[in-house]
Amino acid sequence: MKQLQGIAASRGVGIGPVFQFRRAELKIESVCVDDVTKELDRFQSAIEVARQQIQEVYNKAKQESSSAQAEIFSAQLLMLDDPEFMGQIRDFIQENNANAESALSKVSQSFTDMLRAMDNEYFAARALDIQDVTNRLLRVLLGVAESPTEGLLQPSVICADDLTPSDTTLLDKRLVIGFCTAFGSATSHTAILARGLGLPAVSGVGKAALDMANGALIILDGNNGTVYIDPEESLVTTFQKRMDAVAVVRKEAFKHAHEPAITLDGKRFEVSSNIGNVEGARKALENGAEGVGLLRTEFLYLERQSLPSEEEQYQAYKQILDLYKEKPVILRTLDVGGDKELPYLEMPEEMNPFLGQRAIRLCFAHPELFKTQLKAALRAGEGNNLWVMFPMVAAAGEVRQARQVLNECIAELKAAGQSYADTARIGIMVEIPSAAVNADQLSKEVDFFSIGTNDLSQYTMAADRTNSLVADLSNAFHPAVLRLIRQTIQSAHARGKWVGMCGELAGEPLAIPVLIGLGLDEFSVNPPMVPFVKQIIRGLNAEEMKSIAQEALELESPEEIKALVKERVAVANIEI
Repeated sequence: MKQLQGIAASRGVGIGPVFQFRRAELKIESVCVDDVTKELDRFQSAIEVARQQIQEVYNKAKQESSSAQAEIFSAQLLMLDDPEFMGQIRDFIQENNANAESALSKVSQSFTDMLRAMDNEYFAARALDIQDVTNRLLRVLLGVAESPTEGLLQPSVICADDLTPSDTTLLDKRLVIGFCTAFGSATSHTAILARGLGLPAVSGVGKAALDMANGALIILDGNNGTVYIDPEESLVTTFQKRMDAVAVVRKEAFKHAHEPAITLDGKRFEVSSNIGNVEGARKALENGAEGVGLLRTEFLYLERQSLPSEEEQYQAYKQILDLYKEKPVILRTLDVGGDKELPYLEMPEEMNPFLGQRAIRLCFAHPELFKTQLKAALRAGEGNNLWVMFPMVAAAGEVRQARQVLNECIAELKAAGQSYADTARIGIMVEIPSAAVNADQLSKEVDFFSIGTNDLSQYTMAADRTNSLVADLSNAFHPAVLRLIRQTIQSAHARGKWVGMCGELAGEPLAIPVLIGLGLDEFSVNPPMVPFVKQIIRGLNAEEMKSIAQEALELESPEEIKALVKERVAVANIEI
């Protein structure tokens, strides 16, 4: 038996045979062509074939996955018309009498090398998109039509170097047990797809992922980022029992998914969902979500070449708000910067973008962008339960500034005779330590708080959660982070204000008892997690959790806190 350690990219356990996802080898030769015009026509014909193929993949993604996933292919269609990228290829053909294959390969390599050299996850993902389009064009030019999934006839664990958006969309999901990739991260296309499908995934296990024999039995542990190759029978039995136990819990949880989450001593907690598109909104409702605790509006801004208009945003927000009607929808204003860049927006180069002009700071720097979004949200909120949330707020003055912009938007909509939501609640994400420390001051300015533990952890511990060298330090179970959460809740409750949590910690079974003990009002998690969180809450006594939370905050490490909860709270030990 061999064990590989990677990154836990998507929860769950999978046991099954390996299917090595191998793309057909594209052999590219440099040839001097006699008729450049004919070669340019040949290249243009390949573009048209590729355009038709991508359009088909786009339609399939929209039908089976989500509009956010489909937008990746919408962006790829735009690449086929990109004057700089395609222009350089045509220039290379003309200037060097080069065949289309070699021109495409060399220009594409130059673009991807430049993007990867930026050492930024967003640009690394864009490099993958360019490579995806390039490989598609090369296959058309070379007449290669082999499918990497040929031979995938039984449910298997898909192993690959990394998977492009096209790869993951074209897979027959009925035959996928999970994903194991040599490269990638918890934010890669593969990881996002896996979480959306509720499949386990482990990324970044290294080239050993590619050396596993086709058909070899492996165990994929997406909870811990571990892969076991040719496992001993006793280990297979252990993991199979875990999977069987999860299946039982899953069945029971989904049976009661639409019932409220009420503790044994009668205290009710709200369980909402984090979503990023209309399809996610529907899935969350199917899973029993009582509202949207976080609407990530970035899905309208990323993977495109220009800013979305007010009307486009209005239509998208309205679809989601109309689905939820009286249920609250917390719309987070644009949160880009850090590892999320908008190529069409002039954004300053920064030494440390995570501590730079991102989120609300970027919106203040681009007031028209900000106002366009706020107007769209206010219009969509009419007759619905709209809550507006500002991300990365560090001080009370920023809330007042954001409110002023919002009031300007209301005045402009009123003057234009347009209807809008005049009762929207206003809140902030607590993800910067200063916001938690000064929560007593900030609570005077807002109607609610939602705690974003992903950023709060990395800022509190001064550890970049995307940096594998220090990512372990960025742990939301650390008592320093939990104390900031307690301070936030206490300060808000002292003024009668509501506190939710939209960070990953809200969906951690071992964290739920502690968060209940600290007095959290709402848990917002990914759609598939909603029934499980409700189920865990129903097995707890809220009053008893207070003493456990107090004990947890006196401990020194995340490991000690988890051990305490495992020892004292049986219901929190269920595998999900």
